[in-house]
Amino acid sequence: MSRHTSGASASIKVGEFYELETHSDVSNSAHYNEDIAPTQVKERTWNVWNVAALWVGMAICVPTYTLGGVLTAYFGLSVMEALMAILVANIIVLIPLTLNAFPGTKFGIPFPVLLRSPFGMIGSNIPCLIRAMVACGWFGIQTMFGGLAIHIMLSNLLPGWESLGGTGEVIGFFTFLVINLYIVIKGAESIKILETMAAPLLLAVGIGLMMWASPKISYEALLAIPPSRPEGASFWGYFFAGVTAMVGFWATLSLNIPDFSRYVRSQKDQIAGQIIGLPLTMFFFAALGVVLTAASTTLVGETISDPVSLIGKIDSPFWVVIAMIMIIIATLSTNTAANIVSPTNDFQNIAPKKINQTRGALLTGLIGVLLMSWELLKKLGLIESDVSVEAMYSGWLLGYSSLLGPIAGIMIVDYFVIKRQQLNLPDLYKTHGIYSGFNINGFIAFAIPVALTLYSLMTDQLSWFYQYGWFTGSILGGITYWFCARKQTVDLGKLATQGE
Repeated sequence: MSRHTSGASASIKVGEFYELETHSDVSNSAHYNEDIAPTQVKERTWNVWNVAALWVGMAICVPTYTLGGVLTAYFGLSVMEALMAILVANIIVLIPLTLNAFPGTKFGIPFPVLLRSPFGMIGSNIPCLIRAMVACGWFGIQTMFGGLAIHIMLSNLLPGWESLGGTGEVIGFFTFLVINLYIVIKGAESIKILETMAAPLLLAVGIGLMMWASPKISYEALLAIPPSRPEGASFWGYFFAGVTAMVGFWATLSLNIPDFSRYVRSQKDQIAGQIIGLPLTMFFFAALGVVLTAASTTLVGETISDPVSLIGKIDSPFWVVIAMIMIIIATLSTNTAANIVSPTNDFQNIAPKKINQTRGALLTGLIGVLLMSWELLKKLGLIESDVSVEAMYSGWLLGYSSLLGPIAGIMIVDYFVIKRQQLNLPDLYKTHGIYSGFNINGFIAFAIPVALTLYSLMTDQLSWFYQYGWFTGSILGGITYWFCARKQTVDLGKLATQGE
């Protein structure tokens, strides 16, 4: 370990990692607070199984369950093609996930602080807010599913609760919201405990549901259902469009994975944990959704693609309550990690002295409620709307991946190519450091693919650019950033090695 002996804040090297020795030049900065400060090496306690459990907890959720149906209905794929698209996409998304996790583990910094390098101290707020709004929307959607599960559980426990109808679902929504925000406000250790506890339970329930449904369907008949695309149409075009949409499903986490990797004890643990936890879990739970949806006609007399509604129709209050508890835990574990932690940090980045972790979490909850207000008012019978929650999130998969792809490419090129895995840790928090203001290179690299995406949407030309949005955006964003920033001289003595 080596330290700075002067009064200035400095990087401290501990083995292969860095932590920050903070003095007044950083602690008094308008861009610093304790919640987004680098984690100390002793705080980086997550092992490979904690990381794997994190991904199991995030991947097992209602939207994952419906992915097979989304790909067969909207992307013209057969059941097996849809499941293969999900597996391939999650193997592909491991690349940006593991690469963007590296600086979080090495320097202990969260996503918005890392963005200060390619976008600048002030400029980082723009991609942060883009990421945060996506998360707030997903938070509202997942909270809606969690609230429905609470309503169904209480309907089987309390006489008369079911008669509340939509009002009961709204009460469930706000009950779930309070529980969810409490877990995040308690901090990283409570999240680790939740994810580690939830993972084996959720896997066991998934296996049990698969065994329960399997006798009710014919796998041969299920796999023999022809795809819904036009006869003679090219398989590869539909397949890659489906893969792109599925990559977009975790495009958000491929950006803010440093929010979690900053707590991991080694690079090996974060890489192995993500490989173990993500692809097979996504494949299995999407397959479960396909099987249970196919079996629903035999089980309850109608086709139901929503697991909460399907389980709610089981004629056994005991098993319905148990299943709802599992769904509540599953949705809590997904929502906590995927949809609250990131915007909580992102909102803090705007004004760290005024917005701490608690206020960031509450702001996330408020925006999530506002984004779901139309659905809540509809459930209360105050308005009428044809917009469904399912259509809302299936429509986001492709569109938002087009916006988030360039950010992923820029982050990877900045850290690994331009900065050569070196960062000036104190200056990431200083008002007048080397990262202050705006980094125009990042915004040029972001604006060009976004402009091409908008052009393709408005003119119906270059449709392939939007259709394969995450790939085209991340590749073009990364190349453009390299072209703009390649002449930027990187003085390694002023970066991570400062103060050693």
